[in-house]
Amino acid sequence: MSKIEYDGPILEIENLSISFFTRLREIPAVMDFSVTVQPGEAVGLVGESGCGKSTVALGVMQDLGVNGRIVGGSIKFKGRDLNEMSDEELRDIRGNEIAMIYQEPMASLNPAMKIGKQLMEVPMIHEGVTNEEAYARALEVVTDVKLPDPERILKSYPHQLSGGQQQRIVIAMALMSKPALLILDEPTTALDVTVEAAVVDLVKDLGKKYGTSMLFISHNLGLVLETCDRICVMYSGEAVETGSIEDVFDKMRHPYTQALFRSIPLPGADKNARPLVAIPGNFPLPHERPNGCNFGPRCDYFEEGSCNAAEIAMSEIAGDDRHASRCLKFAEIDWDAPIQAAKQFEKTEPGDVILKMDELKKYYEVAANALFGGSGAKKVVKANETLSFEAREGETLAIVGESGCGKSTFAKVLMGLETATDGQILLDGKNIEATAIEERDTQTVADVQMVFQNPFDTLNPSMTVGRQIIRALEIFKFGNSDDERAQRMLELLDLVKLPRAFAERMPRQLSGGQKQRVGIARAFAGGARIVVADEPVSALDVSVQAAVTDLLMEIQRTEKTTLLFISHDLSIVRYLSDRVMVMYLGHVVEMGTTDQVFAPPYHPYTEALLSAVPIADTSIQKEHIVLEGDIPSAMNPPSGCPFQTRCRWKDKVGGGLCEREVPPIRTMANGHQLKCHLDQSVLDEMTPVIKLVAE
Repeated sequence: MSKIEYDGPILEIENLSISFFTRLREIPAVMDFSVTVQPGEAVGLVGESGCGKSTVALGVMQDLGVNGRIVGGSIKFKGRDLNEMSDEELRDIRGNEIAMIYQEPMASLNPAMKIGKQLMEVPMIHEGVTNEEAYARALEVVTDVKLPDPERILKSYPHQLSGGQQQRIVIAMALMSKPALLILDEPTTALDVTVEAAVVDLVKDLGKKYGTSMLFISHNLGLVLETCDRICVMYSGEAVETGSIEDVFDKMRHPYTQALFRSIPLPGADKNARPLVAIPGNFPLPHERPNGCNFGPRCDYFEEGSCNAAEIAMSEIAGDDRHASRCLKFAEIDWDAPIQAAKQFEKTEPGDVILKMDELKKYYEVAANALFGGSGAKKVVKANETLSFEAREGETLAIVGESGCGKSTFAKVLMGLETATDGQILLDGKNIEATAIEERDTQTVADVQMVFQNPFDTLNPSMTVGRQIIRALEIFKFGNSDDERAQRMLELLDLVKLPRAFAERMPRQLSGGQKQRVGIARAFAGGARIVVADEPVSALDVSVQAAVTDLLMEIQRTEKTTLLFISHDLSIVRYLSDRVMVMYLGHVVEMGTTDQVFAPPYHPYTEALLSAVPIADTSIQKEHIVLEGDIPSAMNPPSGCPFQTRCRWKDKVGGGLCEREVPPIRTMANGHQLKCHLDQSVLDEMTPVIKLVAE
């Protein structure tokens, strides 16, 4: 089918309302929503889970399922109303003129079909091109998305590629027919921060090359700042603020936008001096929305009788570029007023060393034929290679690195879910590295607890919240009677700021943030000395993240807990950690206080990690470093320095030293450690990756 030539807006959504119909009621998911995407423009759609972002995207794709219906307004693509098109016209437009990239790449790929065939299908179905031409096009887009050895990739099956490579293939597939509009629904959520940076770079470059307009759905404001020209902030089914990136980031005119920015750890936030401000209350369910302003019950500027009197329309903000806000009071609010200082805290000095790791190694043996179809020879996976560090009472030590760097393996050995291959772990001077969890005494099990990444997977769906916490108290042999345990369970609910009535609720009745609080209560049930928090907030919304990190800090202050915080989100790490350990391919490559690790000199890998983190602040300038290639396999690590295959500083060393020898750990001023061959004179010349641009 030939493309429609059109010089007006690519996408015009006007006063759109979408509802889902159940047997009981109509559930309004999107109401009075308007946004326009001009040719070549990228518009970011941001907001918390459940605010209707993905529903808007599915509305554009006309893919709302059996229960979903557009009940008001219109969606025009190149001037034509999509709602009035026949199935045949929609089929021609979908995939050909409008393409969508989903959050989970495997949802878009056929696991039983080679990549080349999947890519070639697109132009063969939509444009009827020949096999040869389709192959040439497939080869071109796979080269465009910067995948190594494109011909080999075309012959591979999806499972033979990493997550980042799969997502690039999905982007290549979306671009095969050079669509006019590309919808990206959280396209990088499942990816590592360094892979995310490369994919985002790629999307921007390809958008320019193909002149594609984009609707970019995300809850990450930093990512939207780096990829989009304009932004639309959604709350509870409505657009509450729209405008150019500069206007909305620097001159926000809606209380929800302001509250969102105050709950994310931008540079300058500090857990003691300038804590984050979590948004009070909870997101309203679609059938329980308040009268008037949906954000009213959680708003600092709410006024009884006006804010909840009637529906509120979008109002234009004079003098700005198509900047509008759904707020009655935006003209009278003092937007430059300093934040009402949240409670400030004294910096607590860490106590004695509780945990000491010395030359810890964890290797796995894998049958080579299980992976390569060969003899029964064994291969060794070196998941952790000579880890050494100490953690003190009341200290937060962050462990950062990409997937596959050995962060979670080390946590499993510490918990006793695995035993060490070599080296030692001392808990209060007692060796625990060779004791599996079932052989540990109750006290040791209670002392080392874990909060997991996904709160949905860690609770028993058939047990009430209270019962799950009491069960942990029984295992830790707490109290002498059921009454004592029930009382302690209620105190733990108080500790994690959940209403005591929640003891009777089932997990399915809780939101993600509430479930994570139950997980934290359970971890602290036995008076844990050390809590391993494995990405504890990455599955949660931005506003909920602030509340949960705040909670962890508060409990740490009162209980003097040692927190080992595993994360790849360096913004949160900078905000809450006292010391940082950077891991790459099983090795600790850098270690120091947070200030040391976030300022030059850096390990080349830390430098790339810092550059990759999207920061939602227009006054920040970052050095642009994109890592080439994927992380090598732990089964077949490179010789010499583990990072040498991706290092941009390698030629400063010379003599092939990086390829030959693993660098020694060097201790610099004030205990800052680096595992790197770079000469001190080169390290001294390193400049900051993140700079504040002077006004």
